[in-house]
Amino acid sequence: MRKDLRPEELGDLLELPKVAVLATYRQDGSVLLSPVWHEWRDGGFDVTVGPDDVKAKHIRRDPRASIVVCDDARPYRGIELRAEARLTSEDAGPTLRRISIRYLGPDAGSRYADSWGDDILVVRLEPGVLRAWDFADETDLA
Repeated sequence: MRKDLRPEELGDLLELPKVAVLATYRQDGSVLLSPVWHEWRDGGFDVTVGPDDVKAKHIRRDPRASIVVCDDARPYRGIELRAEARLTSEDAGPTLRRISIRYLGPDAGSRYADSWGDDILVVRLEPGVLRAWDFADETDLA
């Protein structure tokens, strides 16, 4: 396994509409794992949520968060980012639209983004601790 890769060494992984898993912390300290749509931008991840979403509530109380994106097929590449997340409404509408179009296509993505109205927050995760890997050098994987 190749370790300590830079995001650009993962090829197109961060451009693909892969579902990521976002980890936030409940009040009792246990972890909530949530499948999320994401966007890799300017060296970090953006995820959109509503202001009353449980993930936003968790981050307001405890900003520690992690996100992981990985392939389920060869070369089994992935990236994990652990960081202190921040919530912002800045550029939330355009971010939601880009992410929605990425996952649903232009027409359905635009309709989906429009259905949210203006109550949108962006969860921004910037490094922190970045860990990226792949199995591109593993020739014995069947």
